[in-house]
Amino acid sequence: MAVLSACGGGNGNGNGGEAASSPSAGAPASEAASASPSASGEPSGGKKQGGNVTVLILQDLDFLDPHQAVAAGTYEVLFNVFEGLLKPNEKGELLPAIAESYTVSDDGLSYTFKIRGGVKFHNGQPLTSADVKYSYARLAGLDTGKPLQATFGGVRSVEAPDDSTVVITLKEPNSSFLTALTAAVIPNGYQDSNKNPVGTGPFKFKEYTPGQHLVVEKFPDYYQAGVPSLDQVEFRIVSDPQAGLLALKSGEIDIYPRIGTEQLEQVASDFQTLSTPQNLVQLVTFNIDRKPFDDIRVRQALNYAIDKDEIIQGVALGKGTKLGSNLSPVLAKYYQEGLEDKYKTDLEKAKSLLKEAGYPDGFETTLSVPSVYQFHVDTAQVIAAQLEKIGVKVKLEPVEWAVWLERIYKGRDYDTTIIGLDGKLDPYQILNKYLSDSPNNFFNYSNPEFDSTLQAAVAETDDAKRIELYKKAQTLLADDAAAIYIMDPNTNVALNKKLAGYKTYPLYVQDLSSVYFTE
Repeated sequence: MAVLSACGGGNGNGNGGEAASSPSAGAPASEAASASPSASGEPSGGKKQGGNVTVLILQDLDFLDPHQAVAAGTYEVLFNVFEGLLKPNEKGELLPAIAESYTVSDDGLSYTFKIRGGVKFHNGQPLTSADVKYSYARLAGLDTGKPLQATFGGVRSVEAPDDSTVVITLKEPNSSFLTALTAAVIPNGYQDSNKNPVGTGPFKFKEYTPGQHLVVEKFPDYYQAGVPSLDQVEFRIVSDPQAGLLALKSGEIDIYPRIGTEQLEQVASDFQTLSTPQNLVQLVTFNIDRKPFDDIRVRQALNYAIDKDEIIQGVALGKGTKLGSNLSPVLAKYYQEGLEDKYKTDLEKAKSLLKEAGYPDGFETTLSVPSVYQFHVDTAQVIAAQLEKIGVKVKLEPVEWAVWLERIYKGRDYDTTIIGLDGKLDPYQILNKYLSDSPNNFFNYSNPEFDSTLQAAVAETDDAKRIELYKKAQTLLADDAAAIYIMDPNTNVALNKKLAGYKTYPLYVQDLSSVYFTE
C-alpha cells in the first residue's frame, strides 16, 4: 500500500502524510521541478565536523519499514536512512545512488543497472545485486501477487545475473518508472525492518520511542566521503505547534520545518528563515460514493462557494499558490494553467446548482480534519464559514492522525476531509491516485476518460504528446470537480543560525546529510 499519502499543509502547520512510495518519474527529472533556494541568512564561517542536531517533526512515524510506510512524515525522516538505485537532489533531478549507471532497452521494457562498488549496509554487510533484487521483488509483490507499492505494480521480473548487475523488466513501457527506483534497498531476506531498520544511507538507525522521537547517527562507512558532517540527528515528535515554537526559542530544537507563517515571522530576527513553494496540493476531498457528493452539481456548487484567495490570505498569510487541479506549478513543464480560476467564487451560481441537484436549502455534512495539522484545522474553519453562505452546514470532526490514515485514507469512511497530498517528480505518480482501480483512490473518483488519458500519458514516448495528455488529465479532474483544490502552501523552515548547508526539495523530505555547524 505504500503509495501516495496525505501530506499536509505546507506553511508549516498542516500536513497529512501521503508519501511512502518513491518520488515520481517520467520525463527527465531535471525538467520536472525547479531548483529550491537555500536558507536565507545562511551563516558564514568554516565548516565544523560533528555535532548533534534536533529536528522537529509534527507526527509520529507509521512504519519504520520503508516498504510499508504510507505517511509522508515517515518518508521525510527515513530519507536519511535508506537509499535506492537512484536518489533525487534538491533540484528534483534523479542521480545515481546505489547504482553507478544504467541503460534502458529500446523497447522501454528492460532497465539494466550497474551497482556501485563499496556500498555497505549499516550492519556492515556489503551490498550486492541480490539485495536490490530482494527489495524490489518484495515491493513488486512478485512472490505474493500483491505489490507493496503501486509504482512497482508493472514489474514483470527482477534479476541479478551477477553481483554487480540488476535487470528490471516491465510488463509494458512506463515513462514514469525511473523515479520508483528511489525506493529503499534493504538486505536480502531481511525481515526486521519495522523494529531495526537497516539501510545504506548517510545515517543509521539508533533508537525509536513511539510518540517521542527517532534518533539516527552518522554512518562512518557511507560511500560518499565526508558525508554526513553531523554525528547525530534526533527527530523529535512535537504535535503542538505552540510547544514546538517554545522548544525552538529555548534552544531545544535546531530545525523547525513547516513552521507556521506567523511563527516564522516571530522568530525571523533570531533564526535563519526560509519560505518556498513545496510541490504539495492542499485540497478538500469528497467521498464521491456517498450522497450528495455523487452528484457533480453538488461538487461544483461547493467549488463555486469557496474563496481560495481568502483562505490563502487568512490561513497562509499570502504564502501559497492557488490551484485548480491536483498538480502544483512547481512541475511547470506539465502544469495546466488557468484551472485555478475555473470555479471563481460565485455564491448565486452555487445556490442555483444546489437547487438543481435537489438541495434548495442546502444540506448537512461532516468535514473530518487531522487534528495534528493546525494548518488544515484553520483552513477547515474558514471553509465551514464559506459554505454556510450557501446553506451547507458543516460539522468539523477533529481526527487523530492514526485514525485518519486507517478510517479515512484506507477505509474511505468519511463525507469530506481536508488534507495535503505530497508531490512527486513526475505527474503520473501524483495523478494516478485518481485511477478508478487505484488502491489509494480514497476519493472513490471514477472516470473512464481520465483512466485512458492517464494510461496513455504514462505509455507515451513523445514528450510533447505526453505533456498534453497530462494537462488533459488535470482538466478532467477540474471539470468533474473531483475535489476542491485550494493551494500549494509554502513550506517554512526556521533554523539555528549556527547551521549551514540545509537544502529544500520539491519532495517531502528532510535531508540532514548536507547540514553542518559553522566555526
